[in-house]
Amino acid sequence: MANFLIADDHPLFREALIGALRSQFSELSIVESDSLESTIQQIENHDDLDLVLLDLHMPGSGDLYGIIRIREDYPELPVAVISGSDQLDIISKVMGFGAMGFISKSSSSVQIAQAINNILEGDTWLPPGIENQIQALSSDDLNLANRVAKLTPQQYRVLYLLHEGMLNKQIAYELNVTEATIKAHITAIFKKLGINNRTQAVLLAEKLQLEPSISSK
Repeated sequence: MANFLIADDHPLFREALIGALRSQFSELSIVESDSLESTIQQIENHDDLDLVLLDLHMPGSGDLYGIIRIREDYPELPVAVISGSDQLDIISKVMGFGAMGFISKSSSSVQIAQAINNILEGDTWLPPGIENQIQALSSDDLNLANRVAKLTPQQYRVLYLLHEGMLNKQIAYELNVTEATIKAHITAIFKKLGINNRTQAVLLAEKLQLEPSISSK
């Protein structure tokens, strides 16, 4: 019996992926999540997971924070990113940050099954023809990942919104907390990231290739 967690915020894609997996695996147990918060909760609730199939753009996750957070907290749990973004730079970072594979959402059910079987056997998986193009992460990228891994999910949401140019009171309203709480988060973020101001926070956020997040209150 294979036990998978599908972490994606699009119900139709989760449904399609479940159908594709059930057509390829005779014995299969699947749990689902639709945000980074619910993904972590499902991991906590199911200690028998064989693989997490992780989307990069779930609420609370951003582009790369999700893979950084899960690999930091659950280093023994295999994670494969399944995404519609197939930029070489993104794939290189995903693999460098600890993913066991990168699966395109445009892959056929047979290709997805082949990728998953490779990963379950302890191998990595990349789209055909990509293997030799993957770039090793720089020391700056690895250092950034180590610092970002220290942020809590809520602190990362604050960083997200700083990147969007929001003021403290706007972030407080967005996250349904007090402005004093946001100030405390920002102080902690600066300390953990080793920075001193908002400009440096925005520059670091851009290195993670952030996109607008959907905050969970």
